[in-house]
Amino acid sequence: MLVKIITLFLLGMAAIAMIGRFRTPRLPRRRAEVPPPTLCGHCGRFIVGKEPCPCRKGKG
Repeated sequence: MLVKIITLFLLGMAAIAMIGRFRTPRLPRRRAEVPPPTLCGHCGRFIVGKEPCPCRKGKG
């Protein structure tokens, strides 16, 4: 009896998934163009934000 209930539940979930898949339109996936990371020319660290690199922060 328990196996029959589990089987019917799984079949119902599969039917709901197929109905949902056919109802929603297929949208093309676009990859976001991510710019390459900005590196410090002096030490090679990643520069995060608009502040200068910590190696150059104290120097004018």
